[in-house]
Amino acid sequence: MASSEKLFTVYLMTHRPRGVFYFGVTSDLLSRVLQHRAGAYEGHSRKWRCRRLVWYETFPDADSAISFEKRLKRWRREWKIAMVEKTNPDWCDLGPEIGAGEASV
Repeated sequence: MASSEKLFTVYLMTHRPRGVFYFGVTSDLLSRVLQHRAGAYEGHSRKWRCRRLVWYETFPDADSAISFEKRLKRWRREWKIAMVEKTNPDWCDLGPEIGAGEASV
């Protein structure tokens, strides 16, 4: 893949294990996670202090990512929890994995 090609990421932020969920799509996961942690935008994730990145998946194009995010939002809560716990059973903050450091609690 050429370095100029963008990957799009569907991600899940939360404030604690099995807590309030915020799903989003971005082409720059690191910047977006840092924005969530800074409370940069009004809304759901700021209100509930969703600062912990607990799951993400990359897609080759925006349409695929947006389509998957829309499907995820319609899933039952139990399915979303199972999806996270399949790869992150302890609900660890994945911020350090992408260079964002630890979330402040």
